[in-house]
Amino acid sequence: MVDTPLLDQVKLPADMREFSRDQLKQLADEVRAEVINAVSVTGGHLGAGLGVVELTVAIHHVFNTPDDKLIWDVGHQCYPHKVLTGRRDRIRTLRKGGGLSGFTKRAESEYDPFGAAHSSTSISAGMGFATARDLDGRDNHIISVIGDGAMTAGMAYEAMNNAGASDSKMIVILNDNDMSIAPPVGAMSALLAKMVSSQGYQALRGFAKSMVKDAPRPVKETAKKAEEYSRGMVTGGTWFEELGFYYVGPVDGHDLDHLLPVLENVKNMKNGPVLVHVVTQKGKGYAPAENSADKYHGVSKFNVVTGEQSKSIANAPSYTRVFADSLIHEARKDDKIVAITAAMPSGTGLNLFEQEFPERTFDVGIAEQHAVTFAAGMAADGYKPFAAIYSTFLQRGYDQVVHDVAIQNLPVRFAMDRAGLVGADGPTHAGAFDIAYLGCLPNFVLMAAADEADLARMVATAVARDDGPTAFRYARGEATGIEIPADPQPLEIGKGRIIKEGSRVALLSYGTRLAEALKAAETLDTLGLSATVADARFAKPLDMDLIKRLADEHEVLITLEEGSIGGFGGFVLQELAKAGRLDHGLKIRTMTLPDLFIDQDTPENMYKQALLDADAIVEEVFKVIGRDFAHHSALA
Repeated sequence: MVDTPLLDQVKLPADMREFSRDQLKQLADEVRAEVINAVSVTGGHLGAGLGVVELTVAIHHVFNTPDDKLIWDVGHQCYPHKVLTGRRDRIRTLRKGGGLSGFTKRAESEYDPFGAAHSSTSISAGMGFATARDLDGRDNHIISVIGDGAMTAGMAYEAMNNAGASDSKMIVILNDNDMSIAPPVGAMSALLAKMVSSQGYQALRGFAKSMVKDAPRPVKETAKKAEEYSRGMVTGGTWFEELGFYYVGPVDGHDLDHLLPVLENVKNMKNGPVLVHVVTQKGKGYAPAENSADKYHGVSKFNVVTGEQSKSIANAPSYTRVFADSLIHEARKDDKIVAITAAMPSGTGLNLFEQEFPERTFDVGIAEQHAVTFAAGMAADGYKPFAAIYSTFLQRGYDQVVHDVAIQNLPVRFAMDRAGLVGADGPTHAGAFDIAYLGCLPNFVLMAAADEADLARMVATAVARDDGPTAFRYARGEATGIEIPADPQPLEIGKGRIIKEGSRVALLSYGTRLAEALKAAETLDTLGLSATVADARFAKPLDMDLIKRLADEHEVLITLEEGSIGGFGGFVLQELAKAGRLDHGLKIRTMTLPDLFIDQDTPENMYKQALLDADAIVEEVFKVIGRDFAHHSALA
């Protein structure tokens, strides 16, 4: 083993293609150390990346990336990949404003052929690349790396079913790091994996096929099944063979002596889809991660030596915690309440619910479509299901929301965490569209919490409503610090509230922009523009009595929301137009998230960029009334 650092010599994968096996082992150790050091500074996803260090090194050594397309599923295991593909000098900008994305991103590098942050897309995308290659007559390789957790989603099987029925060559690497679906991994399994992927075995297999080529179809089918099942009996993988994939594995994903020859053999296979089953350990090579229950899946900044994560000083509970505590409170009174999550128990707070009600908590895996219809089935039989799903992930189950919930008018309760802009996870995780995509559906009631007390009341409201589906959204992060009622009572459906009375300008907020609206109102008051602030609470049904009053009694009406164009503000405009309130000189504007995807940054900076902070609200009011805010404030 040479002692000279190797990572400094690797700017791009081509620089490591001539490395010896011992050099690759050293390089893997250096990449692991670099990732640990970088994430200790930035925070982010750590355990998954540490688990694929050797696999990443091996793939980039064996295959000719970027001409060969490497597609990472989900993307939170891509940090070692970024280190090796020309981004090491920026790796400490991960998830920061103007820095590297925490996921793969096409605009960032030619080594990221397909962006990912949601799960189970890699095989479908890989088949798309493989088909495009075949149509063009090219011969490059397509490699999709999918984790076992992502294999819980139906999309992965839809893609495998389609790919397995084709002769198009593509390689799927199943990174088995959590589900324990693999038989024991050791020297014997490595030998067998190497054998069945070898050219000699492939030649023998080809010879056997040629021998029965002209035989009757039943004989050919029997021979094929005999070969598959005999191989499956020894190596496992019969299930994947039934889907049409040639199975190789299991292989120790941390042993380059085993991994490299298997990948070389697979690279030389000629036709059809291949699945390589690689067994890895999340958090590999960093003791604090290996010993942690979550394998340091997602971490804040931490001390590299001790593994101790830095903790922010919270002045208030998170909205997620308030939701969890509120649901637990209601469930103690009502044994029909059940909670459903799609592989995000801690992210949604349902891990806390599960501690008290394990029999009433259901984690269905990364399967939002199933989660929604599963909840619909429980609702149809008299239960009160709360489907706690991030706004951005609920998009994946939208067809089921429409057909299985809304059309049947079933009382499923959707608790949508991460509403609005979410900071370091960036645009793939922003809850931007749920107001628009749920607001257009008949039978729904939509609510947005402006503070934690209202969130607790909205949970109670959802429990009490049994005549149709209900959805409520709430932000990521720390709440406001106000007192939460000991026994929150349901809200009156479709009724908002006045927070501050004024006379000239009305600010109507839906969600947690209420705090910025109040700041803006203070500024407007000092500048001689008396402002009313109202909290809509409901986007459907709208409080039209409140909205008409604001329209009739003020010169300017501004709506505010942490959602896309076509949401709350659009609903207000339509109803005011129907009521004839737009015909008499009312100056109305809607302030929404802009019609673009905003890259990762702090939430504060993102909302400033989105022009949804207090300063932007004040400036919008001055534009509406035709005065220059900068000039006016300078004179004040």
